[in-house]
Amino acid sequence: MTRSFWTTDDFEVFSIAGLEKRMNALQTKIQPKFEVIGEHVSMYLSARGTGEFFPHVAKHARRTVNPPNDSWVAFAPAKRGYKALPHFQIGLWGTHLFIILAVIYDNPDKKGIAERLSDDVQVITSLPNDFVISGDHMKPEAFKVDEIGANGVEKLLNRLHSVKKAEFIIGLHVPAERATELSEEAFFLLTEEMIDRLFPIYDVIIGK
Repeated sequence: MTRSFWTTDDFEVFSIAGLEKRMNALQTKIQPKFEVIGEHVSMYLSARGTGEFFPHVAKHARRTVNPPNDSWVAFAPAKRGYKALPHFQIGLWGTHLFIILAVIYDNPDKKGIAERLSDDVQVITSLPNDFVISGDHMKPEAFKVDEIGANGVEKLLNRLHSVKKAEFIIGLHVPAERATELSEEAFFLLTEEMIDRLFPIYDVIIGK
C-alpha cells in the first residue's frame, strides 16, 4: 500500500491542548514536511521564470499563550519575508489542507491589487467549481467561487480596496480525510496543478 504524505495525526496536532505541547508536535510532525514541501514547491515556482521564490515555514515565534490553530509554509520572491507580498501558502487547519494564493493585511498595495483584479475578474470566476475564496486568512471558512459568483467576488474586492484589515485568499481546501489518502506523488501533483491554476491570478495581482 502506498504511504500517504499526510496522516490523521498531522491534523490532530491542532487538537492538542497547550502552547508548548502543540508547538512541540508541530515542530516534530509537521514542520519537517513543510521543509520538504518548501524545497520542492519553491523550485517549481521559480522554474516558471517570473523570479526566484523562497520558502518560509511558519514558526509562530511570537505566541506566548494561545497555540496556533493552523500552520503553513509560504512562498514569495523574497528571502527575508513574505507577508507584505502576494504569496502562495500550503498548510493545515485541523479540518483541511489548503493550497492558496494570499494577499494579507500587511500588503501595502491592496488598493491597486483590488483594482487590477476587478478589471480582470473573469480570471477568478472562471476557476473550477471546487475553488474557494475568503477575505480573512485567520478563519478556516471560505466561500466557493462558483456559489458567490461575480457579484460576491466584487464585494470581496471592494472590501479589499477600502477596509484596512481586509484580505484576499483564493485556492483549494482539501478535507482532512481526503488529504490523508494522497500519496506524496499525488500530493505534489495536486499542488503543482493548483499553482498552475492560480498563477494567472498572481500575474494580475503583480500587474504583469
